[in-house]
Amino acid sequence: MEAMEKSAPLRAILDTEVSAFNRDGAVLLKSILDESWITLLRDGLEYAHDHPDGMSAGVSMPLRIDQFPASHSSELKTLMDKSPIAEIVGTVLRSPVRFYMDQMFYKPAGMIAPSAWHQDTCYYNVEGHELVRAWVCADPVPRDVSLEVLRGSHLWNVTYRPPVGLDPASDPQGAAELEAAFEEGKTLIGQEAHERWTYFDSFMDPSLPQLPNIEACRDSFDILGWDDYEPGDVILFHGHAVHSARGGVNLPHPRRSHASLWAGADVRYMRRRSQAIPDPYALYDYSPEDGQPLGDFPEVFPLAWSPPQR
Repeated sequence: MEAMEKSAPLRAILDTEVSAFNRDGAVLLKSILDESWITLLRDGLEYAHDHPDGMSAGVSMPLRIDQFPASHSSELKTLMDKSPIAEIVGTVLRSPVRFYMDQMFYKPAGMIAPSAWHQDTCYYNVEGHELVRAWVCADPVPRDVSLEVLRGSHLWNVTYRPPVGLDPASDPQGAAELEAAFEEGKTLIGQEAHERWTYFDSFMDPSLPQLPNIEACRDSFDILGWDDYEPGDVILFHGHAVHSARGGVNLPHPRRSHASLWAGADVRYMRRRSQAIPDPYALYDYSPEDGQPLGDFPEVFPLAWSPPQR
């Protein structure tokens, strides 16, 4: 299809949108993806949903979260490789970008499951400021099931404890073994996790601070959200931003979303005690060391988009 060959966004990204992202840690970019990409997104999410693998996990209420779905959905891989999403992220970052990983959040019609407040940084063996999520949805998203972000939290310079994983107190021996492995320089979640994985394969890192109880005192926080998301829009939010998704209401249609994580030039590998998501499968073959730029592994993280030369 001719539209599928074009990788440019439908419109230019405004300077005010870039400023909003830098200030708030998130921005909604309206009407920026062509309908052909939404069709591909919808087909890819349905394929991934119907073909679960070892990285598919059911969560509370009817909710499926898949890690790395583009690795087995040709439609989602095409979306990552050829759609304007990489250019959109790189344009806002003003940086070359590399694709790191993707996720599917499939919430069927009916009672929509909420997602807990959390921060993405703590889940992955990466560090750096230029980490961005691109969130696209195959369905309209009303405010009461939408993403929410704590405005400006990407600049707080704190990494919070993930809200998933085992409490070390529940298995002191297992926690001690993982700590010894970490001190020996080992990655805590290995390549085998791609065959069978859950959010509870990791231990919570007690050295990280707990998130405040945001939901219990919403009026105390500056919460950014949107009530007019439509397919073809893209929400970008910073990897360090504290965010969640609302729920607990009935929706007559599903909320099928895809979140891809993109890395700019300053992103480096760093092993974390709080790692909950495996590294990309091919990265294990390279035994990365802490502090190595992702650009040192172009076979795993090829350059997806770079600003045009002036």
